[in-house]
Amino acid sequence: MENYYRFLILIIGFLCLSSLCSNYLIINFTFICMKNDLSDGYTNLNGSFHGIYDYDSNEKAYILWSVAIGTFLGTFPLHFLYTKFGAKIPFFICGLVSCCTTALIPFSAKTNYYFLILLRFIQGFAYSADFAAIGLINGRWAPVSEVTIFMSILTCFNGIASTITNVGTGLLCESSLGWKWSYYLHSIFGFVLFGLWYLVYIDYPEDTQRVSDLELKKIQKDKSEAHLSKKCDVPYKKLLISPVILCVWLNAFFDLTAAIMFSTYVPIYLHEVLKFEIKTTGFLSSLILGMSIPVRIFFAIISDKVKLISEMLKIHIFNTVSVGVSGIFFTSIGFIPIEYSGWSVFCFVMCMCCIGVNSGGFYKSAYYHSRQFNPIVITAIQWIKCLALFVAPALVNIFVSDESNRSQWTWVFAIIGGCMVLTNLISFFILTDKSAEWTEQTEKF
Repeated sequence: MENYYRFLILIIGFLCLSSLCSNYLIINFTFICMKNDLSDGYTNLNGSFHGIYDYDSNEKAYILWSVAIGTFLGTFPLHFLYTKFGAKIPFFICGLVSCCTTALIPFSAKTNYYFLILLRFIQGFAYSADFAAIGLINGRWAPVSEVTIFMSILTCFNGIASTITNVGTGLLCESSLGWKWSYYLHSIFGFVLFGLWYLVYIDYPEDTQRVSDLELKKIQKDKSEAHLSKKCDVPYKKLLISPVILCVWLNAFFDLTAAIMFSTYVPIYLHEVLKFEIKTTGFLSSLILGMSIPVRIFFAIISDKVKLISEMLKIHIFNTVSVGVSGIFFTSIGFIPIEYSGWSVFCFVMCMCCIGVNSGGFYKSAYYHSRQFNPIVITAIQWIKCLALFVAPALVNIFVSDESNRSQWTWVFAIIGGCMVLTNLISFFILTDKSAEWTEQTEKF
């Protein structure tokens, strides 16, 4: 293991990221189960029974937005903590907080709606720890020759989290345990995983004897002295005005908006529009989100190991697939009639598989261009994800008043998909595989 300790870091980090994501995603599926749960109270309106967990569209929007607000407000404080203390302790604390709030969600939903909103806000604050952790793990532990593989695995946490959560929650909803146990079990597993993180993770590979000299040389190969320096002032202004970095962030925004639409609304669309049963919805949701994982890892290996074509050409090919082609599939979903539900599922799967190759596109361009400052670029993507967490529910809230009406969803798919295609076209003129001049400088900015 001493020559492969970086992979242990990678696996534990990935599992903890998945746990953090699962904790906030559970409610997206349990909305379906909670709706018909009358065991803890209900109201009788003209002979129609409505349980206390039957939230209307506005209440659901606030439940989702509260996570986005928490993530938005947590991004910069956590960036400061990561910069000052490294990833080990801040990520560990955020994991524990996320698990505690997740365990309390059923109680809050039963007792007070505003308490539920508060817990979701705290979940969001803890969730803001994810992309900063990805940036540090990738920047400090990934060799240049494996950077796409590391990034692809670390960023597929959303897919594996959605897959496990949707299948598990679907089964629990139909079992004697009920939907509440999905929250309890996720919390238990989360505590175990973050305990392992605390035991395993080291901020710098050169600071531990668990890493052999051979592995350390591999990790540090082709990295400049400035890249390896522990003390390096961040050129925030240069990052903010870099056309390449701005283009990376634009790609990330629409890529994440589409991914969040899938993880949040795929179960609802499958159940309400396409009329699949709850168990089938859970299985198909997991299939749609899970199929992209092997695709993501396979093409990450291709991106890193194939040397027959230039890095620049690979970046353009991968970005076209992950943002442009996925945008076409995304748009088409809204125009497929209900009776062709199989084609809708096919387009969902293809869209997520295409998005899955993004680590070889704009993410790779970001790494090559920003080098040692890539963790900052990735941390900023967390803030961009906050915007996506607002935009996806906002578009649904604006255009979808009846969740079972396919034509209302068409506008949402068309707007996001069209923006993805346009962004990809812009990227051909901006993305690069060259490092910025300011990555080689050591003076204060």
